[in-house]
Amino acid sequence: MGGFKDFIMKGNVLDLAVGVIMAGAFGAIVSSFTNDVIMPPIGTLLGGVNFSDLGYVLQPAEMAADGSVAKAAVKIGYGNFIQKVLDFLIIAFVIFQVVKAYDRATNKVEEVAGPTQEELLTEIRDSLRNP
Repeated sequence: MGGFKDFIMKGNVLDLAVGVIMAGAFGAIVSSFTNDVIMPPIGTLLGGVNFSDLGYVLQPAEMAADGSVAKAAVKIGYGNFIQKVLDFLIIAFVIFQVVKAYDRATNKVEEVAGPTQEELLTEIRDSLRNP
């Protein structure tokens, strides 16, 4: 039991847990942004298409005599796939921007290595000796 306590109390585990929770919340925000903000205008531009309804029907639904669905249709829902790809691209872009900003904030511009003080003094001495 002591090994588990040591493992769980490490800072990296806590950071990972916070990261996973934040990623889940961020994923929900991005999904809402894609579904509620980006896709409706794109669907309108394409003639009122709702992307979640897009699909290729492999087998149509079978109806019962009373009008209810006896067997659901079998379809490939590529519209939902398009939305998930857009979700991924948005998340990837935002993560790229965050990593880029983090790198910019943490990495200071490395100074270009020039000659040392001893090398400069040696150069001056040599140039004074040879007129």
